[in-house]
Amino acid sequence: MDQVSQVLAQSLLNGVPRTYAARAEQGGEKAQSQRYLTPDEEKAVVRFLLLMYSLGKPVRIKFIPSLAFSVARRRCAANRASKPPGKNWPRAFQKRHPELKSRRVKAVDWQRHEKNIYPKITH
Repeated sequence: MDQVSQVLAQSLLNGVPRTYAARAEQGGEKAQSQRYLTPDEEKAVVRFLLLMYSLGKPVRIKFIPSLAFSVARRRCAANRASKPPGKNWPRAFQKRHPELKSRRVKAVDWQRHEKNIYPKITH
């Protein structure tokens, strides 16, 4: 029996509504119909993001929805996504995959930049 079936088979605690959503939340699983990408597609996106990071070209978080949309568009016509993911999807994706980290990039101070570059240019 798979994990979702086990969660659905469990008896619910008192005070918890007897709905599929409540049962899924109790078991830590989301309904498959609510996921934008399948688990295999999410693994592929994570591998791509980690590869880009290892090559020194990390992907900005604002580009991840368009990446997910292009992956979802490659499905067969019956399951193809017609809209890009919602505005909160990238953060939820990041929370589901703790191996992904987001960092704020700080700009180099202009005076520091001039001191390092100017002598090299003049010579």
